[in-house]
Amino acid sequence: MNNSGRDTVVVIGAGIVGVCAAWQLQRRGAAVTLIDCDEPGRGCSYGNAGALSFGSVAPLAMPGVMRDALTMLLDPAAPLLIPLSYLPKAAPWLAQFVRAARPDQVRKISHALSTLLTNSIEKHLEILGEVGATDIVRRTGQLYLYPNEKWLSKDAMSWALRKEHGLRIERLGRDEILALEPEVGPEYAVGMFTPDQGMSTNPYRQVTAIAADFARHGGQVVRDRVTAIEVAGDRVRGVRGENGSYACDHAVVCAGAWSMQLLAELGYALPLESQRGYHVTIASPGITVSRPVVAADRKVFLTPMEDGLRAAGTVEFGGLARAPNRKRAGYLVRDMARVFPRAQIPADWSFWMGHRPCLPDSLPVMGPSRHRGLWFNFGHGHLGLTMSATSGDILARAICGEPSNIDLAPFSFARF
Repeated sequence: MNNSGRDTVVVIGAGIVGVCAAWQLQRRGAAVTLIDCDEPGRGCSYGNAGALSFGSVAPLAMPGVMRDALTMLLDPAAPLLIPLSYLPKAAPWLAQFVRAARPDQVRKISHALSTLLTNSIEKHLEILGEVGATDIVRRTGQLYLYPNEKWLSKDAMSWALRKEHGLRIERLGRDEILALEPEVGPEYAVGMFTPDQGMSTNPYRQVTAIAADFARHGGQVVRDRVTAIEVAGDRVRGVRGENGSYACDHAVVCAGAWSMQLLAELGYALPLESQRGYHVTIASPGITVSRPVVAADRKVFLTPMEDGLRAAGTVEFGGLARAPNRKRAGYLVRDMARVFPRAQIPADWSFWMGHRPCLPDSLPVMGPSRHRGLWFNFGHGHLGLTMSATSGDILARAICGEPSNIDLAPFSFARF
């Protein structure tokens, strides 16, 4: 504790997950320092699809997933890319991914996901209400598009799981699709509409608004690259960075895809992999889109943001050091044109690439570690934005000793 008798906490990582955790800890009276090598929100949180998908209880690993994956690997334009040179590195992760796709595992994972996703939009609005930025979230639903019934049938189990966990779903034909989104092109004849889901119109502004409120209320935001977590025996004593050391009672690792670089030195070996994602944002597309539209056959989200129409998606393995691949972003541009044929896409479009922190069972690692005072909150995969407000609240309750009705066992690091 510091001189005021308050617990001191260092949160490592200032993406949406870390910022929400820091904000929730501060609200409970902790003295919190938020550390990142960059400004808040400049990592993966900057470029996500903006979808707030509390119904996404279906894990990435589903029965039959490897059959689909092998088909994709033969197509360079498919939503999944694993460069041959990276395959040996990815193989152990993929083996665990296949094991997670067993039907009994899928149902367990789906249940665990639902505990983090239920009421997640309400939790975001609660935070944004406090910081004065509720305008960032819109709840106009999400529209998933399929070319035909055959394509829809491939996702039958995913939709069944969503329905089992209470998501309201409306099945749409072509005319009903056009009534919602008149610009959708002729290739898509079947739709699934989830009217209660939502979106962030600017994920980066969302992170910075929460971080600014955290700082206004006395939270410390430090720009430093953390190089080590300092322990004595089995207890955390502080965090060391390139520019200084930071003593603390608790350290929370929210460093996304970089988390294992910090934890390996302490003997943790978790199968965290970066699923590199891309986005292209068209500032003036010349069309109106009212909600996230998902080309489900291409796994691409098309989201109307404050700064334009964003196409986001693809899964590319390749680690943290490999250079971005403009060709992958080009497929997103092609997909945008396919879904919205009248969109005006300039020839000189630019793109962004970021690192989604993914574990093979689609669940984050969240909760205590085997070192006292060291806590984990990373690996949220494709749902970091959606889960961030809830996971930050749950973790802050655990650190501060508050009762919780959430079982953290499914998210424990010890499951690997």
